[in-house]
Amino acid sequence: MAIRNLEFRARTVVEGFWKGLHRSPYHGFSVEFSEYRPYTHGDDPRYLDWQVYARSDRYYVKKFEEETNLRCYLLADNSHSMTYGSLSYNKAAYANTLAATLAYFLHSQADAVGLLTFDEQVRQFLPARYRVGHLRRLMIALEQPAQGKSTNLEKPLGRILDLVRKRGLIVLLSDLLGSVTAFEQNLGALYAMGHEIIIFHILDPAEVNFSFSQASLFEDAESGNLLYIDPALARQQYMRNLDAHCRAVQTICRKFGIGYHRFTTDRPMELAMFDFLQSRSHRGKRIRRSRAAGSRAG
Repeated sequence: MAIRNLEFRARTVVEGFWKGLHRSPYHGFSVEFSEYRPYTHGDDPRYLDWQVYARSDRYYVKKFEEETNLRCYLLADNSHSMTYGSLSYNKAAYANTLAATLAYFLHSQADAVGLLTFDEQVRQFLPARYRVGHLRRLMIALEQPAQGKSTNLEKPLGRILDLVRKRGLIVLLSDLLGSVTAFEQNLGALYAMGHEIIIFHILDPAEVNFSFSQASLFEDAESGNLLYIDPALARQQYMRNLDAHCRAVQTICRKFGIGYHRFTTDRPMELAMFDFLQSRSHRGKRIRRSRAAGSRAG
């Protein structure tokens, strides 16, 4: 996070992630791949992934499942609550770095990546593309500071419903500090359209642990309301409320088969990459099981 250039920061995370994989099997990089595996003598060299070789100095073979490349849309929350941070950086910087990392990673796999930034309104929209210069435009958009006020999760999901008709991957990065019921209907509509959905719930460690010791005047980042709180008296109820909120989000995600990952901003970014690939792997296995069951029924 100390690296100032966002694209270089994202590239550093991806390269570190590749080095950490070594020879481990990994699946689900794209809808088109059922898996990657080490090259063995006799494999068709046309399916060698030279980008993987350039990063890991090892030969891996793509096993194709579909012909079309993945189309991914990153939905990045730029509401004012994302500007909170107890570390040297805030939630917005962490979420945008993760979005940039996923974009860089998918772009390196020749997948089309789009971006939608939002607060109470949709702020920027870049269609999913894989072409020269598109990744740079996406990085520039993610470098814009969070300036919005309130969070409205319903509008960006509704916008994606209007714009994206072909099935793809939707990745939402947000602190989800809003009504969980307000966006359940749109998540259900995205699921019904066949989209794969992954949610990264981004929170600051102080928000999760409520690690405040002195009575202080707290300000709501989005409404501006002030409230004097003694942490010793408020901590127990706060933790119950946060736990209930997160469990409600997880219940909605389980209902629609959505990959849900809660991340505090002090966790290494490479772990998010592992969670991302694991969610995609589980999705691929569910699809293959479903297809196999359909074949038997036929």
